[in-house]
Amino acid sequence: MTAKIYRPAKTAMQSGKAKSQDWVLEFEQEKPRSIDPMMGYTSSTDMKSQIRMTFETREAAVAYATRNGLAYRVSEPQEAKRRRVVYSDNFRFDRRQPWTH
Repeated sequence: MTAKIYRPAKTAMQSGKAKSQDWVLEFEQEKPRSIDPMMGYTSSTDMKSQIRMTFETREAAVAYATRNGLAYRVSEPQEAKRRRVVYSDNFRFDRRQPWTH
């Protein structure tokens, strides 16, 4: 039973950073998912895959895992690299591609 501690990235539908500041502790799957032959649903008998706990800090999540004797691995978040975008650059004379309508 291994737990994964990570900070989730924002979804594609988000413009802000809501729900991406907390750290999440989830358990990895112990048993593979199976496909129901009649209906085609994907199901799992692993109940720990339904547990998702949130913490305010990484240290709090690690402390919880060590206090309860859980094996864990921490995935560090990758910060987004923001590129500076200026509207007037659309009309520069040395553009790589010519500006057309």
